[in-house]
Amino acid sequence: MAGTDEAVAAAGDDALYVLTAVLLTPAQFPSVLGDDYPEACGALGLAPLADGYGLVLGQDGEGARWTVVVDDVSLVAVAIASWDCGMEYDLSPDERSVVAALPGWPLAVAVAAPGVPAPHDPEPDPGLADRPPLSPPDTSTWGPAQRRLGADEIALQWTAWREQIDDADFAPPSAPDGDGDSDEASAGADGQKDGAHKPHSGIRRVLAEARAYVDIPPPLGRVRSSFASGEARTLRADGPGWSLVARTDDIAFVLLDDEPGEVLPVGRGPELPGLLEALDKMAVRPS
Repeated sequence: MAGTDEAVAAAGDDALYVLTAVLLTPAQFPSVLGDDYPEACGALGLAPLADGYGLVLGQDGEGARWTVVVDDVSLVAVAIASWDCGMEYDLSPDERSVVAALPGWPLAVAVAAPGVPAPHDPEPDPGLADRPPLSPPDTSTWGPAQRRLGADEIALQWTAWREQIDDADFAPPSAPDGDGDSDEASAGADGQKDGAHKPHSGIRRVLAEARAYVDIPPPLGRVRSSFASGEARTLRADGPGWSLVARTDDIAFVLLDDEPGEVLPVGRGPELPGLLEALDKMAVRPS
């Protein structure tokens, strides 16, 4: 269990044994659920409230999987921070903060509560007959969910991924072609090198759509900014069929739905720094 073997304060059959918890806010949400905050909320049948939610995942006394949605975001954030530091924290949301109790789990959970039956979906509720239990998105094959998980991993392990890229692999920027796309000549087409005469069309599209976000703000959470070392920020942007991960003082990586398993580096060039700066200014940030 993530930090505690205690049950959420509830009596009898309503007891929930907490396994883990995650935030669902504009700045921090399980990106596997969607490209932006409203889409992630929609996957759970929730309205995209400005303050967001906390999701508490656990099992009841019969072992059934439940996701309890609470509006006490601060409480869940403190619990997660405590667990991340190796401290115990008894996450016991007040019943007044509970927004919904949804059957199933929207994310994969590798642990189970001790002393209860193995995790399973609860018996169908006639009142929820039109909504099956929550289940994690399919990541067995390459698609949007796996692409977003890949971008998550790059953001978490930036140094390891950056060390695999030699700046000499980037071709020198070609002259701008009139539409401001000179960065594409610095983009790795196959994770190695993209010659100046063969800019990667997928990267061209991603950078163009990311630039458009600056002029026409996308749905909340499509562009997020988080802490990085030094004076830099880690940027995450997503769109239809693509994810971009970058540091404001460095390069970017792009993943595409139509390029299974490929991680495409984008060199600094003359345009990328300005684009990243503009995205960072409009991005949502953790409070």
